[in-house]
Amino acid sequence: MGQYIIDAHAHLWLNQNTVVNGSPIYQLEPNRSRSMFFGEEVQMLPPYMTDGQNTAERFLSNMDYAQVSAAVITQEFIDGLQNGYLQVVGRQYPDRFFVFGMPEWRQPGYYEQALSLIAKGFRGLKIPAARLPKDFLEEDELRKVLFLMQGNDIILGIELMDGDAQVGQMEEIIQEYPRLKVAIGHFGMVTRPHWMSQIKLARHENVYVESGGITWLFNDEFYPFPSAIRAIKEAADEVGWQKLMWGSDYPRTITAITYKMSYDFVTKSKELTDDEKRMFLCDNAKQFFGFGDLVELPYIKNMSE
Repeated sequence: MGQYIIDAHAHLWLNQNTVVNGSPIYQLEPNRSRSMFFGEEVQMLPPYMTDGQNTAERFLSNMDYAQVSAAVITQEFIDGLQNGYLQVVGRQYPDRFFVFGMPEWRQPGYYEQALSLIAKGFRGLKIPAARLPKDFLEEDELRKVLFLMQGNDIILGIELMDGDAQVGQMEEIIQEYPRLKVAIGHFGMVTRPHWMSQIKLARHENVYVESGGITWLFNDEFYPFPSAIRAIKEAADEVGWQKLMWGSDYPRTITAITYKMSYDFVTKSKELTDDEKRMFLCDNAKQFFGFGDLVELPYIKNMSE
């Protein structure tokens, strides 16, 4: 029997070659799936991805095997801007992917870029606010972008600085643009102090929280991540199960675990009901991102079973 699961936080790129805060991030050659990351060599991709290309087709293979029907592709400065590639992905696989565009927020003039990305068909824009100046959310140009997004039903995906550093500014934005749909990323940086202040933003009608990277944040504990389950339940007690969405943070998280492990610690948990699992793993993201009919993926038996 098949199942329906939506991944609300994943990444794709053809080439990763960028600079963040003056530090280069690039693939190590030749034939390496490791990258130079802020001056340190790290395993950025699973070791079999030797060409450094984190493509939609490879992800779809993982998704089909793990029975994940659809995914939301976000962006981050450490990936490099991927708008050109993601526009192609969105057009080629509209039933499988929702793709976020991302202007170059670090340079003035990003309003025109946002306008162009929306005209090209992107239905969401991403802000990695945690990597921007603390007062970025107060910029006048950003307010113009948010007004544009609200008027065109464009979803805002955002990751905030740890704890409550930007929560006050985010509250002001939510109140100023009450019809703007907002997805708070990385589950509020759940292992950091004051993480619940970010979760509480989902008390507002159009604000949701996705759990991209939660297995990374609880990596020291490792599978089956019992503390992550407790944190998810705590967040649900605060804002309701209908406001929470599962996300994997693929592909970086699957250097430590398999893609299926990034969600089946939820499906196998005895602390959650079937309805809670269904909302968290599929229904909430389907409604929030506007996915249509989902592909039902059957379980494929492993040869070793």
